[in-house]
Amino acid sequence: MTGVCPDHQIRDMLASGAIHAEDPVLDAQVQPASLDLRLGTVAYRVRASFLAGQGHSVEDRLREFEMHRIDLTHGAVLEKGCVYLVPLAESLALPDDMTAVANAKSSTGRLDLLTRTIIDEGTEFDRIPAGYHGPLYAEICPRSFSVLVRPGMRLNQIRFRRGQSMLSDDALRTLHAETPLVDGPAVIEQGLGFSVDLHPRGSDLVGYRAKPHTGVIDLDRIGAYDPAEFWEEIRTTTGHIILDPGAFYILVSREAVHIPPDYAAEMAPYVAMVGEFRVHYAGFFDPGFGHAGAGGAGARGVLEVRCHEAPFVLEHGQVVGRLVYEHMSQPPSRLYGAGIASNYQGQGLKLSKHFRAD
Repeated sequence: MTGVCPDHQIRDMLASGAIHAEDPVLDAQVQPASLDLRLGTVAYRVRASFLAGQGHSVEDRLREFEMHRIDLTHGAVLEKGCVYLVPLAESLALPDDMTAVANAKSSTGRLDLLTRTIIDEGTEFDRIPAGYHGPLYAEICPRSFSVLVRPGMRLNQIRFRRGQSMLSDDALRTLHAETPLVDGPAVIEQGLGFSVDLHPRGSDLVGYRAKPHTGVIDLDRIGAYDPAEFWEEIRTTTGHIILDPGAFYILVSREAVHIPPDYAAEMAPYVAMVGEFRVHYAGFFDPGFGHAGAGGAGARGVLEVRCHEAPFVLEHGQVVGRLVYEHMSQPPSRLYGAGIASNYQGQGLKLSKHFRAD
């Protein structure tokens, strides 16, 4: 069947060897519509980001760009502003009718930890063609904070699909009429549009901006860090803020999103013409996200925003991105937020899980 592969199909792929790992894949790695990928034991500090390109393996290109190697066995710091390449524990032997797409996990994106997947002969980040047989690598570039990493940490995830699974705008309108996807009017154009909330109820706190000089974040420490040491609060009563070039912001969507059980979604940037900023780094929404049947009542989309080129005025209600919905090939065994550890079900404006909640 066409569509995104659910958890039980991913387990079948593990059993058949389509997904391989020397150390057995953990049950916690298998999400409703994706598989978390684990860091290996070594990181390569490289001169620059790169793609392998046609006819080249990643190992070939490493010989050109490697600066030094870092043993991750006992933990190591990946420094802000540097580019690293880490072989992942998992490799693939995809069938000829299956493709894959990777993305950073939510907590990774909220730390401004740019993480992209590259493959042998790859010409695009995070895209794995049908029939690919070979290793996977994570390119990691900490943009705002230096981070302490160890083998087995899961910074990115991969989703598998057969055939064309993306919903057309007409199909999305029909689905919204049957099962409301947002708690208000749906702006549907090349996906479901969402806008920024700069008028939150009962508060003038609209977001956070990463501080430029901070300590190291140990990615294994959950709820351990004081937000004030790493983030500046952004407050406004005017309904707009000015984004500074090069700064990184955590904001939140005005709309509460619902992902029905038979669907998955991916956050995509809107169009470049709306402003000089990027809206996301992590973008998978699992079946059940914000869905009433999985313990949610709508969940806001957290926006990871980096401004480019020039200061930009961002207005309340401005459309800044879109959700692209896809069919699942079959419903997953478990939904996001239902019986599994789901850090962001029912979320509003929220930093990554590493920071203490008020």
